[in-house]
Amino acid sequence: MENEIINRVANSQLITIDLEDYYPSGKRLLFDIKDWLFQEIILKEKDFRAFVDAHNWAQYQDYFIALTCSVDAIIPSWAYLLIATKISPFAKKVIVGHLELLETVIYQDIIQNLDISDFNNKPIIIKGCANKPIPASAYTLLIEKIQPVAKSILFGEACSTVPLYRKKK
Repeated sequence: MENEIINRVANSQLITIDLEDYYPSGKRLLFDIKDWLFQEIILKEKDFRAFVDAHNWAQYQDYFIALTCSVDAIIPSWAYLLIATKISPFAKKVIVGHLELLETVIYQDIIQNLDISDFNNKPIIIKGCANKPIPASAYTLLIEKIQPVAKSILFGEACSTVPLYRKKK
């Protein structure tokens, strides 16, 4: 058939990476310790330890947790470490920071463990549109991981991409 439509994208060696496919399930929580401070400004060790001991940590089973303090208070680092000793047996991941940092750390682990053996000398498209909170840093981490092996790297969709990298011949 001379008028047959051929899908050249489907027949190419092109590999599409969609970071949304790697998004792990589990609730994300910004755990704010401000309510455990005296007048939301001072950490009193005895009172803080009492709050930590009385809290139901099991409710965070399989959560991703970002520990923070949303008020301008001096929080000793041991306070976050104490919470981490209680919550870590239940949570999938615990960090000190905000939710975007949490997503970055999650993706750092994912990309670090990504098997790139199938990407060797292949053209790669990194899909850009996402409905989940993929941090911008995840894309740069991915570039660092795949650039040494990729033939080329494009960003976007197969029908409309932005070229980012092409291996020198």
